[in-house]
Amino acid sequence: MLDAHTTLRLGGPATELIEAASAEEIVAALRKADAGDSASDDAGISALVLAGGSNVVVADAGFPGTVVLLRNRGFSVRREGERAIVCVEAGQKWDELVAATVAEGLAGLECLSGIPGSAGATPIQNVGAYGQEVAETITAVRVYDRQTGETVVMRPDECGFGYRTSIFKHNHRFVVLSVDFSLAVSARSMPIRYAELARSLGVAPGDRVEPARVREAVLALRAGKGMVLDGGDPDTYSVGSFFTNPVLTSDEYAAVRAQAGVEPPAWPTGDGSVKVSAAWLIERAGFARGYAQVGTGVGISTKHTLALTNRGTGTTAELLDLAREIRDGVRDRFGVVLHPEPVLINCAIP
Repeated sequence: MLDAHTTLRLGGPATELIEAASAEEIVAALRKADAGDSASDDAGISALVLAGGSNVVVADAGFPGTVVLLRNRGFSVRREGERAIVCVEAGQKWDELVAATVAEGLAGLECLSGIPGSAGATPIQNVGAYGQEVAETITAVRVYDRQTGETVVMRPDECGFGYRTSIFKHNHRFVVLSVDFSLAVSARSMPIRYAELARSLGVAPGDRVEPARVREAVLALRAGKGMVLDGGDPDTYSVGSFFTNPVLTSDEYAAVRAQAGVEPPAWPTGDGSVKVSAAWLIERAGFARGYAQVGTGVGISTKHTLALTNRGTGTTAELLDLAREIRDGVRDRFGVVLHPEPVLINCAIP
């Protein structure tokens, strides 16, 4: 059952489950699965790749094919003056990597502490938090191209990085094998951009402090929102933020502001559009923390409005129905359509 391999603890069976401990084993498993899929020329149908399972929602029916579990782990650090190149295997646990880079005196990933999942998933989602995104530090992504059967290295400008997306998201053609990051050799963090984090550290936005202090503060903030995995806390049985913050035109933002009667939390994007807090929209549409549909085993986290959680007895169908109710409620209240952040496997929001 795939529920054992996702942070939501949801998901039905796979036809076949393969653990791959190296890049070579990953490629071999995919070649075998793809070669056996004579019914389709779509490389995404025959096999699904999972690592930490922190950003996927898998159907109760599971996945009708091979699931390859990435278990290739480890990383190396090569210092080059004031920079260090960190080469990471895709199956490496992300937070272990962040902790190690902070301990090594490297800056650039400290604000991404506590995020569950694997290093290989970070370019797919262009993972970001508290003012940092991995696209800022990634220098290369080594992938297996299931269409050509070749292993290639992709430059950042080939990865299509955007807000919580990339060329790899919703695209089964490329499977990430390893990622290279360029980090600063520094006793100071990158400039603190996020106001909440700056307040927690007692500094002004733009200041720089020890990376270890940033990591500690980020972990505390995430834990307070139920965003650090804890087997004893159902609030952490989630994919983190379920919806992305919507990016609106200036006219759309003005309409939301007029409808709300107050100024929504928002951030200019630099191109004239505005990114608005999805959590704020959800709360103002009537969905408070802890909200749950009667008779189901799922609900909004009691700590963070953006996290939809499995309370221990939920199903994927229930979770997606809750997501639909929230999406439609925000649309009806503000005219804004929220979009899911995780990848939906063999399922969809009704």
